[in-house]
Amino acid sequence: MNDSSNTPAWDAPNPHVMAVDVTEAHIDLMRHVNNVHYLQWLENVAWSHSTSLGMRQEDYTRLGHGMVVRRHELDYVAPALLGDRVLLATWIVGLDRLSTHRRYQFVRESDGATLFRGATHFVCVEIAGGKVRRMIPEFSEAYGRALVRWPGA
Repeated sequence: MNDSSNTPAWDAPNPHVMAVDVTEAHIDLMRHVNNVHYLQWLENVAWSHSTSLGMRQEDYTRLGHGMVVRRHELDYVAPALLGDRVLLATWIVGLDRLSTHRRYQFVRESDGATLFRGATHFVCVEIAGGKVRRMIPEFSEAYGRALVRWPGA
């Protein structure tokens, strides 16, 4: 945590953040959050961010296009435990004619410890045929507004 403002030390400025409280349903045999929940949290925070940018699931349907995962990179740094509040952060760090790239950082609220880092490469797909297509202007505009320069990139 950053002592002066009591905010997490994010990997990049201005993340989109949502919080999740770890419940018994998230816990596995190892007594920590099971890795499959992190993947669900990636999707949840990405949709939350997309919605905040004006791109809801209904808009994907209306436009006949969507963004689908081509690749995930998942790095588990430390365990999340029962009762933790985890801050899920995401940034759009790349945008081209076919795809977007997101980064993620999950932080335990109580001590600011980074628990997880990840990245996702999304491609634009025409829903009806499932084929990769050039990103439509609505996507480029919405996601382009949130594009950040990733440190060290």
